[in-house]
Amino acid sequence: MFAVSVMKSFLTPTFSAIPKPTPFALFSFASKSHPCNSTTFRHPSFLPLKSAIFSPKSAFLSIQNRGMHVEVAPPSSTGEIHVIVGPMFSGKTTSLLRRIQSESSNGRSVALIKSNKDTRYGLDTIVTHDGVKLPCWALADLSSFRQKFGPDAYDQLDVIGIDEAQFFEDLYDFCRVAADRDGKTVIVAGLDGDYLRRSFGSVLDIIPLADSVTKLTARCELCKKRAFFTLRKTEEKQTELIGGADVYMPVCRQHYVSGQVVIEAARTVLESRKDDCVSLA
Repeated sequence: MFAVSVMKSFLTPTFSAIPKPTPFALFSFASKSHPCNSTTFRHPSFLPLKSAIFSPKSAFLSIQNRGMHVEVAPPSSTGEIHVIVGPMFSGKTTSLLRRIQSESSNGRSVALIKSNKDTRYGLDTIVTHDGVKLPCWALADLSSFRQKFGPDAYDQLDVIGIDEAQFFEDLYDFCRVAADRDGKTVIVAGLDGDYLRRSFGSVLDIIPLADSVTKLTARCELCKKRAFFTLRKTEEKQTELIGGADVYMPVCRQHYVSGQVVIEAARTVLESRKDDCVSLA
């Protein structure tokens, strides 16, 4: 009996003899209100870490280890991206200016940008179809904004509004960097489709980046129903043709389809007449 009990004592491990693992932290930050001491996990497969070093100037967290030095950018306050799309005469610019004015009233610093291709109401002003206007920066591309606005002034900027966004080829990269890296709130207004209902510029490319997307509608010029599309009245076929009510009108689906049929028929007739005139000459 005694031999059996001795054998059991050899076979059964005594767990109380195993030391409990010590809680550990990879790194810690000093705090006046909550001081804490980090301990190192003592396991053969882990190398002890030195204390973490945080430099406010460089905004980098430096983790030092034996034979290894790693710098990791700490999470900073990120911005937002809000997109406003719709056909012409749907109030995109009005909505943009209203939001910019609201942000300014709340004490945030704002700036407005538009394409320098749009000179209908002057080069340094954004004007709605109702006559509301605000000063802006007219640029060929968005990548030049920070330098022209001034690096220091840009760093203090809270909100950036972009009108006629379909004309900026670098829209995606600018919005991503401004919101993700620089912490800006970016409000974008532009056409989501051209007169042929195809994607216009890079506006649709930034939808995956956006915090919110607002799709506005106008009133069909022919039946007063909700208008989702823009119909071009003229014969020009280039995608970028800046104009107002003299060139475009908002229409519903029914009148867009029928209007395109009429326009194509008219173009065919006009082209055939031109051919006849050439042959007679």
